[in-house]
Formats: sequence, structure tokens, C-alpha cells
Amino acid sequence: MGEQPIFSTRAHVFQIDPNTKKNWVPTSKHAVTVSYFYDSTRNVYRIISLDGSKAIINSTITPNMTFTKTSHKFGQWADSRANTVYGLGFSSEAHLSKFADKFAEFKEAARLAKEKSQEKMELTSTPSQESATGDLQSPVTPESINGTDDRVTPDTAFNTESHAEINTVPFPHSSTSITKHWEAELAALKGNNAKLTAALLESTANVKQWKQQLAAYQDEAERLHKRVTELECVSGQTAGVKTQKTELNQTIEELEAELKAKEEELEKLKEEVEKASQLQTQRDSLSQKLQETELRNTELECQLLDLEQRLENRRLESESFRKSLRSLLELLDGKIFQLTELRDSLAKLMESDSS
Repeated sequence: MGEQPIFSTRAHVFQIDPNTKKNWVPTSKHAVTVSYFYDSTRNVYRIISLDGSKAIINSTITPNMTFTKTSHKFGQWADSRANTVYGLGFSSEAHLSKFADKFAEFKEAARLAKEKSQEKMELTSTPSQESATGDLQSPVTPESINGTDDRVTPDTAFNTESHAEINTVPFPHSSTSITKHWEAELAALKGNNAKLTAALLESTANVKQWKQQLAAYQDEAERLHKRVTELECVSGQTAGVKTQKTELNQTIEELEAELKAKEEELEKLKEEVEKASQLQTQRDSLSQKLQETELRNTELECQLLDLEQRLENRRLESESFRKSLRSLLELLDGKIFQLTELRDSLAKLMESDSS
């Protein structure tokens, strides 16, 4: 079926400034169509928007994504794969709510479908029992994401009022948001590490079983080689002996081919163990970054408390200074009043002397 649009609307598209990580940069001069797409071949949901022939949004929805309403007409989400944050300005709050509801719906559908796919693949990835010839099937764990369908509902254009609103939208990558992001990444890595650990234990058990089987194959091959040597030494070289020799040689070739296949499977298992070690290293690195972020948050909180205390002290000093000024003004008023009375008395005295 390919990729089909399942919901569309119109909005102004923005991306966070990669340099400042604070300001929004418009990627479209006017409102453009923003659509949800469902790819039935890969079982994924995507948000796509084109400005002419240029793709300004190409974001695959994952269960870890979150769409945030930062105002009544503006929303945003972070895409770790694209290493950016997308922002959409809508013409009304209703259009924003509709887009956010669809985002949550498709995100939940992708999560449920992924869980079902993982459960199905866990059942199919269990190694099969030994067959008559001793073959084993290695586990396979492909990833797929399924989704549901919805109808297309285009909305109207984004008005100019939202431009003023989005200038006040804070960038979500504050220290708290970063901490939550690293915690989510750490939780995901822990889950992957648990799955890889289980797969590693299962693979280790399979390796032991395969080693035992390989040893049995080698013993059987040596026995057959000895049998061939004994048959060659038998006098007469009858037709029956030649036929048996041919069959034994074919059996040896088949065993050698199986041995080679098992060696290749062992190499693949070694690669999986190396990947598990790399994921463990990444998890340790993220744990360290999370601890550093928490320490930084604590320092910032202490600085904030210190600044609040200083501001309170300044306010008290200012109030004390104002009270002192009021007292001084009252004192000056009294002195001025006394001087005025003295002047009037002197003026009356002068008038009485002159008369």
C-alpha cells in the first residue's frame, strides 16, 4: 500500500535555533500543510510538511516523543533523530488541540503495535528443537511498528497574532527537561540492556549446546575417516565397499558444511556480545551525565536562594532608608516652622521699634 496521509492541517512551521537553542527560526514564509503519514510497508507513523519541493518536517513518531502545548495556539515536540525541536503555530486553539490529540493517538498506537510486534517476535525467536540431523535455528529479533488509520481533516491558516505569542515560548531544554530526557533515555537503555542480557544468556546456552554438537560431529568424522581407511585396506575392493566409501565421503562433506555453518553462527553471537558491551558503556555514560545534571541543578537552586536572600536584604535596607528620610523631613519641617516664627517675631519687633 505504501505511505498514505491519514490527517492534515495547516500551520506555520518553526525550528529551534541550533546556535542559541532559545529562539525560534521560521522555516516557512506562510502557513503550509502539515500531515501525518502511515507507512504500511515499514509500519511507522511520520509527520511530514513540504514548502514547495523542500521537506521542512520529516519526523518519525516514536513512543518516547511528547507534544507540548506552550500557548493556546502554539505547540512543539523534540526529535532526537533529527537533533532539533519543531514548533507549529495554528490559527486557533481548536486546530492545536486536534493536532495534539492525533499526536497522542498515533504515539499510543505505535507503542501498542511495537509491544505486540515484540511479543510476536519473542515467540518466533525461540530456538527450535534439534532435528534428526542435529540442526539448530538461531534466534531472530526484527523490529517493526504497526499503527491504525484515520481520516484526513485539513484546517485553516495560522493568523498573525500567533507570531507575537511564540516569541515568549520558552525553550524546553531547561535543566529539568534535560534531566527528564536523560532519565527517559536511561530507562530505555536499561530495558534494552535487560533484553540483550536475556538474549546473551540464551545465546550462551545455545553456544554450549552447539559446542557439544560440534565435538560430536568431529568425533563422528574421525570415526568415519578411520572406517574409510579400514575399508580401503580391505582386500578385494568390492563394488559394495566402493559404494559405502562414497556414501561415507558425502556424509563427511555434509558434516564439514554443518561445522562451517556453526562457526559462522558463533561469530554472529560474538558480535552480539560486543554490541551488548557497547550499550552497557553508553548506559554508564548517560548515568554519569544525569548525575552531573543533578549536581548542576542543585548548584543553581543554591544560587537562586542566595539571590532571593540578597534581594530581601536590599528591600529591608531600602525600607529602613525611607523611614530615616521621613524622620529627617519631619525634623526639617519643624525647624523651618520655628525659623518662620522667629522671622515673624523679629519683623514685629522691628516695626514696634520704628514706631
